[in-house]
Amino acid sequence: MPEQPRGSQAPVSPQVRGEHTHGQVSLPAPRKAVQRNSVRGQILDALRAALVGGELAPGEVYSAPALGERFGVSATPVREAMQQLATEGAVEVVPNRGFRVTERSARELGELAEVRALIEVPVMLRLARTVPAARWCELRPLAEASAVAAAGGDLARYAEADRAFHGAVLALSGNQQLVQVADDLHRRSQWPLVSGPVHGRRADLVADAAEHMALLEALVAKDLGVVQTLVREHFAGSGG
Repeated sequence: MPEQPRGSQAPVSPQVRGEHTHGQVSLPAPRKAVQRNSVRGQILDALRAALVGGELAPGEVYSAPALGERFGVSATPVREAMQQLATEGAVEVVPNRGFRVTERSARELGELAEVRALIEVPVMLRLARTVPAARWCELRPLAEASAVAAAGGDLARYAEADRAFHGAVLALSGNQQLVQVADDLHRRSQWPLVSGPVHGRRADLVADAAEHMALLEALVAKDLGVVQTLVREHFAGSGG
């Protein structure tokens, strides 16, 4: 049976499986309570949102027990979720302490953007030649959803909307392996987080989201030159 979350508790300093929490940064309250079903999946989603939203900071170490207290569950589902994040490159295991949030250099982010461009640009150019305009128009709600998230400055919500848009575009290729590889690269490019003042981050997100709509218009018009330019600039500018 799936593990049932406990009710909210005051933060404590648990010692589980040799992990300790001394010297760790304080954790803000979760955005929403974890529901009773699919605990591990909900914890994974919550941790991803906390990473993208800046609540879990690059370079800091967080223990599964401390995070479990935050979400009102035991350390086990947190530890399992963190192991998944480790395979995605978002965190790294620190023996007997917990998990350190990955710090990515500008070079690493640039390399990810380059790889994504190498994969996605030729696919989008091929799709631009073959996919009917009506199919591109069906993706407009996804582009609009990213614009709404950007306008609100919600980094976690925008990250999901951004990946949903790109995934839907690539799904038109019919190649599920491509979609999975591209999504993994996309998710990796979202760590670490956008830094700087909130208004600055919102402006970046709004500009990034506007490129989604411009890309759809270019795809509808089968303007291959504009499609190529937009996709390359999109990756180079924000990694979105």
